[in-house]
Amino acid sequence: MGVEWVLVCHGLVTLLVVISFLCGQWPIFQGTFVERIHYFLTSGFYDYLLRFVGFLCGSRGTNAILSVEYFCCDRPNPILQLIYVVILGATYYLVVKSSFVYIPGYYLGESHRYISLAAVCVGAVLFLLTSFSDAGTINSENVSHYLSAYPYDNILYSEKECSTCRIPKPARSKHCSICNRCVARFDHHCGWMNNCIGERNNRFFLAFLLWHFFLCVYGTAAIVMILAGRMVDLKVIHILTVYYGIEKSFRSLAPHVVQWLLSSYNTQILLMVFLAIVSLLLAGFFGYHAHLCLTNTTTNETFKWQDYLSWQRKLNEAKISAEALKASISELRKEGKAPVSKWKSFFRRSPLEDAEVVVKTNMYDKGWVRNVGEILHPLSMRQSFRQSKVHNN
Repeated sequence: MGVEWVLVCHGLVTLLVVISFLCGQWPIFQGTFVERIHYFLTSGFYDYLLRFVGFLCGSRGTNAILSVEYFCCDRPNPILQLIYVVILGATYYLVVKSSFVYIPGYYLGESHRYISLAAVCVGAVLFLLTSFSDAGTINSENVSHYLSAYPYDNILYSEKECSTCRIPKPARSKHCSICNRCVARFDHHCGWMNNCIGERNNRFFLAFLLWHFFLCVYGTAAIVMILAGRMVDLKVIHILTVYYGIEKSFRSLAPHVVQWLLSSYNTQILLMVFLAIVSLLLAGFFGYHAHLCLTNTTTNETFKWQDYLSWQRKLNEAKISAEALKASISELRKEGKAPVSKWKSFFRRSPLEDAEVVVKTNMYDKGWVRNVGEILHPLSMRQSFRQSKVHNN
């Protein structure tokens, strides 16, 4: 049983670390140990490492680590791309090595050998399309067309010039400091793709997330079917009930079946758990970006809206507080005013409750049909955009 418990603990710890690293900032985990683990993994460990290296090697060691950080985080590099290739290749290799010997089986036919290979190849193609396609680079030649395609809302975006590129900055664009270029309808810079996600390749990115989610679900289900087939072929339930006298119920059989699976097929179990965890994470990522797609919002704009709405609320509260203070001073100046009951003052409505509710007005949201159409067929690739280029030329 020792090996089985080690495998179970390994799976639980892996799940905790992955969830903490990727989801630790979510409001649901605020103030919990998951948030603390997230902080340690993303900031705390690095700070301790810098101090430790600085203590041992002085400024030279610290500068060396900062140089590595600059190369990995502040400049385009293929490190995460290579890690993706290794993860994809290693996972598929382990599945082939450990599970293909049982295909065809009781539940899976021979065709799944080729279906799985085709599915992995499609995922690799989507990865290449997202990584190496143009995200929507803005330059002096096409900036006027992007200015007409994306009007300013004068809330998040107003007329200004990019201080680096020295060209007008179209609405919804952003200068990526890593790629050193302005990108139309900028969403975010993805380290896994070593590329920005913008107007022209957002569709490939969404397809990548969705396809890899289905790929992980397919892999998980295929391994489950393989293990179920092995149970049927080896008559595990029959042996447990007839020869060992175990009651034929789920509650009685489950611990013995799990123990047998962990001892005989631990590689398949680990692969299944890994694929299931990754599928859940991909489902969350795709759900978030699908919501952005349906509301015609970008990741960059969600942060802008948060800052804008927070600033507007504070401004409204400051105005109400100033008016309430002014009214209180004027009342104190009145002579012969009857004293106010303490109970009345206790139940008096707070002036802040009358503050105007701040509403998000996204002028780029044109209904989910047109929003999805803008992702699938970007504005810069439409005939009207090309005709405007011809006219301007």
